[in-house]
Amino acid sequence: MMMIGYGDRARSQCEVIRLFRETHPDLPPLNQGTISKIEAQYREMGHVKKVPTKRHAVVDDDTKLNLLLALEENPITPARQLARDNRMAGAMDV
Repeated sequence: MMMIGYGDRARSQCEVIRLFRETHPDLPPLNQGTISKIEAQYREMGHVKKVPTKRHAVVDDDTKLNLLLALEENPITPARQLARDNRMAGAMDV
């Protein structure tokens, strides 16, 4: 973000690419798409740290069957309790 600048001292994307190449000749060059994504993330989130993505939990067939049997046995069992009982770590993180 320091290369992009801010306020009256903001640089164009072409200037940022040129400055990056001059400053880091040993690294692969950036393209305009990369600069655009970095700029957009900074405007949206206020930082450019890598954001972890939320992955869907993968549940095997045995666990699915156990969940269905537990629900059939006691239909008012809370989802968090079912996840705990079936060792589905992180499945109910909020």
